[in-house]
Amino acid sequence: MLVLQDIYKTYSHLGDSIEVLKGINLNLAAGESLAIIGASGVGKSTLLHIMGSLEPPTKGTVFFADRKVGDMDEPALCSLRNREIGFVFQFHHLLPEFNALENAMMPALIARHPLKRAMNLAEDVLRQVGLGNRLNHRTGEMSGGEQQRVAIARALIMKPRLILADEPTGNLDWKTGEEVADLLAKLNREIGTAMVVATHNQRLAARMSAQREIVGGELI
Repeated sequence: MLVLQDIYKTYSHLGDSIEVLKGINLNLAAGESLAIIGASGVGKSTLLHIMGSLEPPTKGTVFFADRKVGDMDEPALCSLRNREIGFVFQFHHLLPEFNALENAMMPALIARHPLKRAMNLAEDVLRQVGLGNRLNHRTGEMSGGEQQRVAIARALIMKPRLILADEPTGNLDWKTGEEVADLLAKLNREIGTAMVVATHNQRLAARMSAQREIVGGELI
């Protein structure tokens, strides 16, 4: 479903070239789960951004469901991100003036679903992540773990083929992080959505079906 071929990523800083990724190759099947581990600054987030078409590689090719991502125009990329890829970040990026239901339904509204359908989809997915009793609570009225569950619900609402989670437990206490890790693994098993998680959390990584590490810009 997702194929990375010979991916390089280089940044320029004060006249110097910093090579972050060096010839990454990866094949991810539908429904597969993968943990990307490695020290801070090795390029885990950069790799996830390339997987999700948030930024292009300096060199190399990304295929998503047999489509060459580099050949897609911006409207097609926006549609890909909205409908087929769900993103979960370390900081949930919820809109504080909205409640859980309103935050979760945003991707459906962007996809131009009618309001009532968007609300029904959001309610269903919030119940799926255990927040059926928190639909009308705003961000400030929820715990960190509940906020991250809303972010996961938002990522799932369009029933994407792929979830990309960047340090989803990194901003949570140990117990809450364990609960979110369990939830991600459970959703992968039950829904069958492919999942790539970049994490320092070894317990979360162990819940994925495969683990790869970035060392010296290479995936081993």
